[in-house]
Amino acid sequence: MFKGIHVSNRLVAVPGRKSFAVTAVVAATIFASGSVALAQGVPAGTQGSQSIIAHSALASSAAPLSLARAIDLALEGNADVAAAMRQVEASEGQVIQGRARPNPEFAYSLEDTRSKTRTQSWQLNLPIELGGKRTARTKAAERAREQAQAQLAEVKSTVRANVVAAYFEALTAQERLALAKDSAALAKSSTDTVAKRVAAGKVSPVEETKARVAEAGIRVELAQAAGEERNALTRLYALLGRTTGMTLLLEGEAESLPAVPDIAALQSLVASSPAVVVAKVEVDRRIALTEVEQSKRVPDVTVSAGMQRSNETQRNMLLLGVSVPLQLFDRNQGNLLEALKLEDKARDELQATTVRLHSEVTQAHDRLATITTEVQALRGDVLPGSKSAYDAATVGFENGKFNFLEVLDAQRTYFTAKSQYLKALAEAHRAAAEIDRLLGSQTPNAPTNKQN
Repeated sequence: MFKGIHVSNRLVAVPGRKSFAVTAVVAATIFASGSVALAQGVPAGTQGSQSIIAHSALASSAAPLSLARAIDLALEGNADVAAAMRQVEASEGQVIQGRARPNPEFAYSLEDTRSKTRTQSWQLNLPIELGGKRTARTKAAERAREQAQAQLAEVKSTVRANVVAAYFEALTAQERLALAKDSAALAKSSTDTVAKRVAAGKVSPVEETKARVAEAGIRVELAQAAGEERNALTRLYALLGRTTGMTLLLEGEAESLPAVPDIAALQSLVASSPAVVVAKVEVDRRIALTEVEQSKRVPDVTVSAGMQRSNETQRNMLLLGVSVPLQLFDRNQGNLLEALKLEDKARDELQATTVRLHSEVTQAHDRLATITTEVQALRGDVLPGSKSAYDAATVGFENGKFNFLEVLDAQRTYFTAKSQYLKALAEAHRAAAEIDRLLGSQTPNAPTNKQN
C-alpha cells in the first residue's frame, strides 16, 4: 500500500543534530498511516503521505533560520512594534506643536453703512504668552516623546523575549516529534517481531494483540506530537509577522540550556528595566504637565495696533491697545489640582511597578533555577539509566529472555523521561526569556553545552 513512499530522515532537518534519527521508509509509513489520518481525518496513505513529501521537500530547500535572524524578522514585521514606532513618530508632532507661537489676529470693523459718515478700522492683535507657557508646553511634549520611545523599547523587549521562547518551543516540539517517530518505528518493529513469534508458535496470540494496541496508542501520540509542532511553528510565524505558514529550518540547538544569572545582579537591573523606565518617564511627563497648568495661572497679554479711517473727517487715526483677561473666577484651579493628583498617581505607579518587577524577576529566576536543576537531573541520571534499561530489555527481548510487556514498559519509561526532559528544556527557555522581557534583554542567557 505504501510502496514508493520516501522521505528524508527528519520532517524538518536541523544541521548538526545527532539525536533521534528515524528510518526513512518506516517513519513515512507510520506517520502517513497513523498520525496524519488521526490529526487531519483523511484516509491513510493519500493526502497524509503527499503532505509529508511536500513538507520534506520544502524543508530541504529552506534557508536555515537562526535565533538572531528570527528576532530581526520579528522586529521588522511585528505589528505591535510597527504601531509603537508610529506612536514615536506621532509624538514628534506634539513637540513641533508645543514649540509653535500663537498666531496673530487680524480684525476689521465697519461703523455706519452710509458712505459720508462711514468709519472703518483695521487692527492687528498679537497675543503674548506669559508665565513660561511655551517652554512648559514644549517640555511636556518632549516628555511624551520620551515616553513613546520607552514604550517602543518595552514592546521590542517583549517581542524579542516571545520570539526566543517560541523559537526554542518549536525546536523542542520538533525533537518531541522525532522522539514520537522513533517510538512509533520501534513499536512497529516490536509488533512485527511478536507477530513472527506468534506465527512460529513461540508466544501466545494475546502478545500480538497487546503489541498492536500499544502501537496504536503510540501512533496517537505521534499525531499529537505533529500537532504540537505545527502549533509551535504557527506561533513563531505570528511573531515574525506572517499570517500564513512557511517552511522553517531552525538551526538552533534544542538541548542547549540557558545559564542561571545571579539574583543580586538581576535585582540591580530592575531600575533600568523597560517597565520602570516607562513609569519614570510618565512621572516626568506628569511633572511637565503640572508646570503647564501652573503657567496658565498667569494671564496672557494681547497687544493691538491698527488704523481707523473716518470718511466724515477724512482722517486716518492710529489705534493702539492692550487687553488682559481678569482672572476673577477661572484661575485654572481645577486643572492644576487634577495635574497634581495625576502626578502623585504616576509616582505611586512607579513604586508599584518597581515592587512588582522585583517580585517577578525573583520568581522567574527561581523558576529557571528549579527547572535547570530538573533538566540536569534528567540529563545526568534519569535519561542514561532509563536508556540503559531500555537497551537491555530490547536485547533481551530479541534473545527471548524478556517478554514484550517488559520491553514495552522499559520503552515507555525511556520515552516518557525523554519527553519530560524536552518539556523541561522548553520551560527553561521560557523562564530565561521572561527574565529578558522583564529586564529588557540586559542579561543575555548564554546556553551551556549539552551533554551528548
